[in-house]
Formats: sequence, C-alpha cells, structure tokens
Amino acid sequence: MSNTDFDVCVRGSGIVGRTLALLLGQAKLRVALVEPAIQTNAGAASIGRDIRAYALNHASRQLLETIRCWPSSPATTPVKQMCVFGDAGGVIHFDAGAGEASNLGDALAWIVDVPSLEDRLEDALSFQPFVERVNEPVEAPLTAICEGKFSVSRENLAVVVDTYAYPQHAIATRVRASRPHWGTASQWFYGPHILGLLPLGGGQGDEYAVVWSTSIAEADRLLSLSDDALSLEMQALIASAEGQSHEKGSQDVTTATAFTLTGVRARWPLRLAKAQQWVGTMPGAPDQSWVLLGDAAHTVHPLAGSGLNLGLGDVGLLSQALQQRPVWRSVADRRLLRRYERERKSALLPYAFVTDRLQWLFWQDQPWVQSLRNLGMRGFAASPFKSWALNQVRHA
Repeated sequence: MSNTDFDVCVRGSGIVGRTLALLLGQAKLRVALVEPAIQTNAGAASIGRDIRAYALNHASRQLLETIRCWPSSPATTPVKQMCVFGDAGGVIHFDAGAGEASNLGDALAWIVDVPSLEDRLEDALSFQPFVERVNEPVEAPLTAICEGKFSVSRENLAVVVDTYAYPQHAIATRVRASRPHWGTASQWFYGPHILGLLPLGGGQGDEYAVVWSTSIAEADRLLSLSDDALSLEMQALIASAEGQSHEKGSQDVTTATAFTLTGVRARWPLRLAKAQQWVGTMPGAPDQSWVLLGDAAHTVHPLAGSGLNLGLGDVGLLSQALQQRPVWRSVADRRLLRRYERERKSALLPYAFVTDRLQWLFWQDQPWVQSLRNLGMRGFAASPFKSWALNQVRHA
C-alpha cells in the first residue's frame, strides 16, 4: 500500500494507538501506524520484566476480545474483591459475588500484565493486512493522535491543555506476598499516602503490582530506602491504616502478610489534565482532520485505575463512529468527530471529578475533615448507592 492510500494515520504505538489501528484495520480501513525507531519501553525490557499493570473493566475486556488480544491467565487476574480503607475507621468492601454467572459477571475488573498485552497486540498487527507500520507521519484524511500525555503532535497543533499538577508523585513496583491474594485488590488512604495493591499471576497468585501515591518529599524518602526497608515501610503503613478500622475481620485482608520486592521502581508526577479541543482541521489541509485519544486528550489521578479504561473508551467510540458512518461521509467529517468529542468529554467528567475530589479530601489533615470523610465512607458502604456504583464499575 502506498503512502497516498491511507484512510487514517495513527500517531502513537502504545496500547491505545495499536488497539485503534487493529479495530480500524478489522473494518477494512487503511491505517498507517506511526512507530518510533526506538520503542519507549526498551529501557524496561533491558532490565527485566515491565512493572506496569492495568486494571481493566468489562468494556475494555470486550473491546480487546473483539480484536482477539485479551491475554490469558496468568497474565490476567480477575479481581474478586476490592477493599478500600480510610484513615479513621472508614472501610468499603466490594465483592463480585460468588453466585453470579461465570462470564463477564464473575469479576469486578481484571489486572492485566502490560508486556503480555503488548505481545498480543504485536502478534495481531503482524497478521493485519490493512495496517502498515511507518516511521514518520503520513498524510491521510484523518490523523488520530495517541502519543500520550506529552504528545508532540498535540503541541505542534497548539492545543491548549488545562492542567493541575498534584503535589504528589506516584511510585510503582512489584512485590511477592507470603500468602496468595485470592483475587483481592486493596487500597489504603493514610495521611499523605494512597497505597494500592493489585493482584497478579492469576486467581491463586501471590504477587502484587504496587501503585503508591504520596507527597513529593515522601516519594524522595521512599525511593532512598533499600528493598527490605521499603517492604517494611509498606507493611507498617498497612498495619497502621487497618489497625484504625472498626470493622470486624477487616485486618484479615493483608495485615498479617509479609512482602518482598520483586520489581524495579518507577516514579512519575501526577496531574489532572484535559485538552480544550479534541478535534480540529490539519494546518494547511482543510480536507484533513485530527483527533485526540487517550492521555493525549486527558489524564486523571490513578487512585481509581481509570486511565487506560478511559483511553480504550475513546478508541471504542471513535472506531464505532467511523465504521457506522454513511458511505458518503468522510472519516474526516467534523460533525462526526465533534460528536465523538462531546460524548467522550461527558464520559470523562465524572471520573475526573470523583478522583480529584477524593484526592483533595484525603489530602487534608484537619481532624474534622478526617472524621467527615470516614463517616462518608461508612455511610456509602451501608447505602443502596454502593450497589449502583459497583454496577457502574463493572459494566461501564
């Protein structure tokens, strides 16, 4: 296929970009996938396994199954329970329910190992004749920008991004536990810390992906510790947070568990960001359009694990809109693209609002705020709204 034959040029070959290319190729749209000469994860590959893991919901799983890229166990771990602990007795437990049908209803979410997912996407691309890999952008009626939060293409288009930098950094690593996790994910809000443990290795595994958000000063201190000292610090935080829970049996989750670091450590600053404009006309080419997807369009706090789900939601809606458009309508049609922008901005709003407010609420150290937020957690756990929220998480 020659460079003048493309319908869509996808800039960015991460999970969002590759998934979009495969979905459009499956619909027989001609796609150019721009891949850099040096992959961004080459450094991680050179030192061993990638420490990243994503919590994917049912909609994301269905999307990846459509292109036959859903990894098999133990690369995917079903989350059967989710336990969220406040810092003064607040506890919320989510349970998938043992009596439900053994299909998409048997898990709250799935924790997916990143290298395994990337391998599946790579294999699928090698068999997709409608997707051609290129080393630099080419002209096409539609350019889909999936380059991530520091997108060069978005910057070159002079798109304004509304950004709030949180006074926090996130640390990621992996640990092995002294006993199986049985598909339980846990999260603790304690002082400046938001600590999440995501189960890995299948339902009976004993490994976790760690995402630890904290103040910049605390991140500096934690990264200066030895592996053993960091493990003990994590166990101490869990014991302190769960020790304040008033719910009988809550300490059985992980307080008695010992952890050993098994992965390297990564760190990144946290921010809330949304591009003001997600679609537009390519400069000097009135018949060509561009569209933003994934982190190039938005980023949220990682405490809810929504980042990749939101990006794959962008992919699902855009690919659906392009596939279902009338034959007379171009893939560059601005009316079609603006509809995508409106719907995805609306979908982003509640996630961005909730994660931002939760981060703010637990960042405050006044005693009355602490009491209020934990009272709210206990009230939420006992209310009918919990079932509604659980359904939103599972089927969004």
